[in-house]
Amino acid sequence: MTNIATNPLLADWTQAFGLPAFADLKPEHFRPAFDAALTRHRAEIDAIASDKAAPSFANTIEALEKSGRDLDKVANVFFIKAGADTGDEIEAIERDVSPLLARHSNAMYLNRALYARIAELYSRRDKLGLDAEQARLLERYHLRFVRAGGALDKDKQDRLAAINERLASLGTQFGQNVLADEKSWALILEEGDLAGLPDFARDAARAAAADRGNPGNPGKYAITLARSSCEGFLQFSSRRDLREKVFAAWIKRGENGGTTDNRAVIAEMVKLRDERARLLGFDSFADYRLDDTMAKTPDEARKLLNDVWGRARAKAGRERDALQAMIAEEGGNFKLAPHDWRYYAEKLRKAKYDLDESEIKPYFQLDKIIEASFDTAHRLFGLSFKPVEVPLYHPDARAWDVTDASGNHVGLFIGDYFARPSKHSGAWMTSLRDQQRLTGDTRPVILNVCNFSKPAAGEPALLSFDDARTLFHEFGHGLHGLLSNVTYPMLSGTAVARDFVELPSQLYEHWLEVPAILEKYARHAKTGAPMPKALLDKVLATRTFNQGFATIEYTSCALVDLDIHAKGVADKLDVTQFETDRLKAIQMPDEIVMRHRLPHFQHLFSGDGYAAGYYSYMWSEVLDADAFQAFEEAGNAFDPETAKRLHDFIYSAGNLRDPADAYKAFRGKLPSVDALLKKRGLDEAA
Repeated sequence: MTNIATNPLLADWTQAFGLPAFADLKPEHFRPAFDAALTRHRAEIDAIASDKAAPSFANTIEALEKSGRDLDKVANVFFIKAGADTGDEIEAIERDVSPLLARHSNAMYLNRALYARIAELYSRRDKLGLDAEQARLLERYHLRFVRAGGALDKDKQDRLAAINERLASLGTQFGQNVLADEKSWALILEEGDLAGLPDFARDAARAAAADRGNPGNPGKYAITLARSSCEGFLQFSSRRDLREKVFAAWIKRGENGGTTDNRAVIAEMVKLRDERARLLGFDSFADYRLDDTMAKTPDEARKLLNDVWGRARAKAGRERDALQAMIAEEGGNFKLAPHDWRYYAEKLRKAKYDLDESEIKPYFQLDKIIEASFDTAHRLFGLSFKPVEVPLYHPDARAWDVTDASGNHVGLFIGDYFARPSKHSGAWMTSLRDQQRLTGDTRPVILNVCNFSKPAAGEPALLSFDDARTLFHEFGHGLHGLLSNVTYPMLSGTAVARDFVELPSQLYEHWLEVPAILEKYARHAKTGAPMPKALLDKVLATRTFNQGFATIEYTSCALVDLDIHAKGVADKLDVTQFETDRLKAIQMPDEIVMRHRLPHFQHLFSGDGYAAGYYSYMWSEVLDADAFQAFEEAGNAFDPETAKRLHDFIYSAGNLRDPADAYKAFRGKLPSVDALLKKRGLDEAA
């Protein structure tokens, strides 16, 4: 047992920018810190619920908003470590605290006395004299408690609590199983196995081998299950046999039998989610999840996906035929397979546009693309980013002090960009501290976590164009957190509807393709020369190349997600057979695989953040395609008036408004699907 008084998680955070003392932090500090913070929060909740005074906005809603500060601090640090720098000790703690936190959440949201106070306030909300933000906060608290089961009878609440606790454990198990499969697999290659790989891909494979424990074998190379490693190999390797091995391992994560197989985990999670939804009065988990979104119903989400699906299949069919023709022209006597698509698509792009990734990639240096994302934020919102040296949780992470046009401190931004065995796959934004003004002017600390291939020592990190887009995407989320300007923590930053939260991130991707940004920051890694205009024009001309494939990869995931959470699916679920049957029903092309197969679909099953909600990326893309048109209509990608509306109603507004009202305040109207179809080159694909 560590001494609570000297625990760096519970002590005052006196480091620069109010950071914890990461250098003093050890795994054994977490559990005592959780226990102490949970005890304190329970006491705060009990005091609010048992208050003898009549419920008021101040003694109930604001009191709830002020409670749990220690728990937030401890949990935020812990889950950053668990996601970005985990290990055996951290994973063991995660397995322990996940159900503990679920139990604590149950105790709060199923507290009948506390719910009664909130319900009483909500019933007379029009007579409380609340301002617009306070009214929104009360509405969101009431809805959150109702959706968590606060209004249910005791027997149903008890069952709901057990379900939530079990789901928390299963979500942790799912994510750790995927990470274990990713950590345990690598294809070790010799020099003779690298046919087709450009120098930057070879360098990344050599660095991956060293990272995997082969530093004494300079002739060794490794392909790992990090997306940037896999996709690069599939794109360039002329060794069809090795592409097949890599692809097979990639798509089988979580489905390899043994202790890391996720199929039974998924089946149990789906069944429990379905039961939870029915306890709360919904026909299915999908109905429950979408009730508090812009889409409102699964049918509305499915309608959007179906509108796109037919066009995407038609375009992907033409893309497939072109790739098959290329195979035939080369004398290949085989049918295009999923592990072939990226390789031949790259060859076709080179043939069609005189362009290949190995020509582009030297112009996309990680540091330059970071600068580009910062410059875009400066041009749009007046932000500046100054690098600062502060102790962080891992040596790869770095930090910037963010200031506004007047030089005022906005927040701290932390970027952690490289893949490593201790980091979960994917890319995400999270926070160490959210913006709020309820307990003083609290400035946010925002993180972007990515998994780009780390270069060999002394070499620049090079990104694919997709990697660069990912960086801009996550930084869009980051800005949503950094620019937040609200009073109450529950409404801060990215705490918005799931099918609205991707708007700021996906919209921000558009500025990567603005010529003024590419001309300035697309610089050759060795010569420093700007990308030639002819090459830049080719890059921009390929925006819709292979978009049939990309849309099928994504949309199939979104449709299967809605289907697995639909009514009547949960009983006796065979996960592999279900996936096969659903893909057959929607006529999934044989040559394309879901971007995330169910056994490793972390958006859905490492927790339930995107469960029955993966459609939201496309829903938000309808918004973002239309939103960027506002700048195009203004004739300036950085139009000050449009940028101010974007800042005021989207990036800084948190959850102050219903998302449809927020979008209309920015744009004047809700969008149609037409801008999305044009953006993806699907407007003539039917």
